[in-house]
Formats: sequence, C-alpha cells, structure tokens
Amino acid sequence: MLLEVVLVLGTLLIYFLFSKKKEETLPFKDGSWGKGQKPVTQEDTSVRPFKVETTEEELSDLFRRLDQARFTEPLEDSCFHYGTNSVHLRKVVSYWKNQFNWKKQVEVLNKYPQFKTKIQGIDIHFVHVKPPRLPEGQAAKPLLMVHGWPGSFYEFYKIIPLLTDPASHGLSDEHIFEVICPSIPGYGFSEAPHKKDFNSVSAASVFYELMLRLGFNEFYTQGGDWGWLICTNLAQIAPNHVKGLHLNMASVSNLGLTHLLSVLLGRYFPGLFGFQDEDVRRMFPFLKKGLYRILSESGYAHIQATKPDTVGCGLNDSPVGLAAYILEKFSSWTDMEFQNLEDGGLERKFSLDDLLTNVMIYWVSGCIVSSMRFYKENFQKGIGTQKHEKLTVQVPTGIASFPNEILHTPQAWAKKKYTNIVSFHFMPRGGHFAAFEEPELLAKDILQFVGKVEKEQLWKKKGE
Repeated sequence: MLLEVVLVLGTLLIYFLFSKKKEETLPFKDGSWGKGQKPVTQEDTSVRPFKVETTEEELSDLFRRLDQARFTEPLEDSCFHYGTNSVHLRKVVSYWKNQFNWKKQVEVLNKYPQFKTKIQGIDIHFVHVKPPRLPEGQAAKPLLMVHGWPGSFYEFYKIIPLLTDPASHGLSDEHIFEVICPSIPGYGFSEAPHKKDFNSVSAASVFYELMLRLGFNEFYTQGGDWGWLICTNLAQIAPNHVKGLHLNMASVSNLGLTHLLSVLLGRYFPGLFGFQDEDVRRMFPFLKKGLYRILSESGYAHIQATKPDTVGCGLNDSPVGLAAYILEKFSSWTDMEFQNLEDGGLERKFSLDDLLTNVMIYWVSGCIVSSMRFYKENFQKGIGTQKHEKLTVQVPTGIASFPNEILHTPQAWAKKKYTNIVSFHFMPRGGHFAAFEEPELLAKDILQFVGKVEKEQLWKKKGE
C-alpha cells in the first residue's frame, strides 16, 4: 500500500514539475465582411491616402434639419438626470448653426495623414502619424490606439503629438511613437460590415492584419471602451507580436466566489481581498457605486445589444437627436456628478467644437446604426460564454485607472484576467474618455509603462 501511495505522489509531482501547460491563444478570425459572396480574386492590399471632405449640399441639408428640429420642454429642475436637457440642447444647436465651422474642423481632421485599405472585404480607415524627428540611433515604437463608442479616431488628436513628439511638449523623449488610430469597422470612415457576427475578435483580427500590412511585426496597443476589448483580444490572438497592452479601462466578466465575497466584505476587510484604500473609496457602498450605477447607465447598451436598428433609424435621420444621444454620454461618463448641472458640465472638460466634431463624424458618415450594432454582435451570445472571456492575457499590461470611470475594476480583480500587470496607477482625475479629456496624464502613463517593458524586455519573458 505504501508503495502505491509513493508511486501516485511521485507521478503527481513529476506531472506538476514537467507538464507546464502551453498558454492557449485566441484563434484569428478570418472573415469576409463585404457585400455578397467573397470575391474569388485576391484582395487589393494597397494603402490609399484619404481626406475628410464636405460639400455645400451636405451642409445645407444639415442646417435644414437643425432649423426644423422639434424640442420637448424638460421637467423643472431635472438638469441631466433624465438625459440631455433640452434647454441646454437648444443652446448647443444654436452654436452648431451659427458659430460652429465644420469646414475649419475638416481642416483640423486632415492635419494628420489618413488612409484607407481593404481588409477582409471592407475598407478600413486609419490615421497614421510618424514622429517629426527622431534622436540619432533611436527608432519609433509603433502604437495602435483604438477608440470606443460613442467616440471616434478624433479622440486621439490631442494625445498624438505628445506621443510622436514628446520633447516638444515637456515630456521625456526616451520613447517616441509612431501612432496608428483606426476607425472600428462601422464607425467613422471605416466601411461597415455587411454581414452579421462582426464582433470584437473580428475587429482585433482586422487590426492585426492592418499592423502587419503596415510592416509592424511587433507593436504596442492602447485602448479604452471598445478599444479595451479589441486590444485585449489582439493581445490574445498575437501575444508574440504585441509587446505591451495599455488600457484606460479594464473589465472582467468571469467573476467567481472570491469576487462576490469581496463585494460583500471588501469594505470591511480590504486587505483580505487585496484592495487598496482607493479601491474601497471608488467601489463602496457597492449598491450605489456598483449595482445602481450599472442599472442607471446601461439602458443604452441593452437597446443597442438587442434592437440597434430601431432607435438608430431616428438618430440617423435627426442631427439634433444624434447630438442629444451622444453628448449625454460625454456628460455622465466624464463625471457622474455632471448630471446635477443644467448644462451637463459638457464644457468643463471639452469645447463645443470638439464635441460637435465628434458628432459630425457620426453624422456625415451615417455610421450611428452600424456603430450601435457592434453591441449586439458582442452581447447576443451572452456574457461569459465566449472563448476570449475565458482566456487570460499574458502580454505585459499597464492599466491607468481613472477615478470617474463608470465602474472601477481593482487590480486584485484585473490580475485574474491580465496575469502580467507591470503597471497599475490610480490617476488623479479624469473619466471614461481619457485621451480626449486628459491627454497629458494618459500620455505620461503610456510612456512610463513602455519604459518599464523596454527596460526589462518584458515582452521577451512572456513565454518563460
């Protein structure tokens, strides 16, 4: 009997010592998202210059619709608690008609080089900015930056110069980036998929092809909102090509018993669950800052994850309705306290020119419906059921945790998904649209994260 026990224990010991499990990667999703059947001819892989353009007819149609807008009187003292307050919306529309200069903003959009290239049957739009200068002996590091909803590639226009020319903006030039900002298919000037099931893994696969097509075999990625998930999936698909993953939002869908207990008891025993004081401040009381916030801020997601085309038809037909729908998110997702203000605090962190430029990208491209469909494609199979949700991320990861993000994810939770977190910082201010709102804070965090990865060559240690 003793011999059998020894043999069993010995076998188990040998198994655990020598049977190191190979980390599983996420399969690349090779799709065909163009109209009709997949062409039998080889896809055109050329990269074509692109510029945003506008016409007088386009502007005349916009002004006609703005002039004919119907407004509903808000409830007294409702501020932004019921959504965009129409008293302030009237002021926004007045500015839109009389002061906002779309032609000037088109010039702003075109100040960075833009391109299109066909990948998996659809045209992909992207901004590609190279450093204006490089110190001798230094190479630019490619960085893919991915936006979310209801944002656009324009969110990155203020952070791009901080990353491509940091020295001119008072930042360290130890690391200089070549920045690529694509529009998610169905957003902005990227063609919308013509077939069902284009989800975050599809977008990650398309952007992986894009980076390879541009000649980048190794690169960094950065994202928040949908950009968080797309970049996460890309790190799961190509861990040997993604040198580092930087996120300004992180979410974990597969929560276990420990997470539940931490919600119930973490306020009283934070150390037991790996919580820091700032985690406790941001998370508790959990009914108010967690559950209630999810319920009060997720109505849009339920609509878009079930019947996006229905509400989308109205938004695509009315620029005022579109602005109301989008601007409300730039209020509450920047700071939930802004709901207590009649103007939603919209101009406390953003200019109306910047906000309306983002709205106009949705309007002139007619992309609001296809952008909303992305929710249905990602949620229709349920939460926690997809392979990418069950796989961890081994790529070196940096997380910039902004205090006014809709929901806070503590490092203790994030590390269950991202097993190689080398940088986790509580940011002093800012909300959901980090690059748009606090470009310098985000740029500094990206720079220090890449500095750590490069100094210790952490991407080479992923498989060790």
